[in-house]
Amino acid sequence: MLRTPDVASLTPVPCPSATFTVWTSAWLAGAAAPDDVLDALGPWADAHDVQAADADTARVTALPSPGEPVSSVTFLLAALRRAAPRGPARLVLPVPGDVRGLPGPGHFSQQALAAGEGVLFADAGLGIVPAPIADGVLRWTVYPVTDPGPPPEFIALNQAERELRDQVRQSASVLTSLGVARHRPGVREEIAAALSARPKSLWPVGMPGQPLRVLQHADEVEAILAAASVDEPGGALSASAAAARREALRPIETAVRVARRAAVAEAVRVLATSPLV
Repeated sequence: MLRTPDVASLTPVPCPSATFTVWTSAWLAGAAAPDDVLDALGPWADAHDVQAADADTARVTALPSPGEPVSSVTFLLAALRRAAPRGPARLVLPVPGDVRGLPGPGHFSQQALAAGEGVLFADAGLGIVPAPIADGVLRWTVYPVTDPGPPPEFIALNQAERELRDQVRQSASVLTSLGVARHRPGVREEIAAALSARPKSLWPVGMPGQPLRVLQHADEVEAILAAASVDEPGGALSASAAAARREALRPIETAVRVARRAAVAEAVRVLATSPLV
């Protein structure tokens, strides 16, 4: 059995929506304070502001409409408390061709797809998308979700972790056979720099160990993917080789997203059912 950490861990976080999903789940369960949520979001931007996507959502949530002075994450948390979501918060990481986890058609689905991330409170009829609007400013926009869509796909964390490892092995083999996985001077330093540049934040006390391990592995794989996508100087690939490389990397990119969603979902499940009060 994995040990639950006795103290919160300072580790890289994949995206602002992952931070918000985990910390608001802990807060709604009584395992964190509102200030803890605000502190956890700090590494993502110097300032965070909040608004509703439209006038109807503004009336429901008591958040400002577009064009009005923006609000803060504190008021967003208050709106979530009033909405009283019964089901778990859901991290979505959609990309064109893979929109698993999104609800039915609507503005939230469109904007989450454009941003590549979002947080869904399906039973409360709300979805939240963060997006940078200025240097050092991240805006959280709250959208109505009238169609929750199909039940979310469940993938056990053990399965997601295993598939990520398998895809790493398979993709490495394919890239080697294509001749596009050659050693490039400084590539290890590129990967290390990419990892060290990721925002680091505290996770809630009680964050289970396996999700942390899977999130860390996903970060490492993503950094390797970025390095593998760079052409060597003076060695541009042919169009066919570049297309083959892209196809070889696509399954592992999917596996990274699946692993991250599964890790966050497991963390939410644990924190929501075992509040530290």
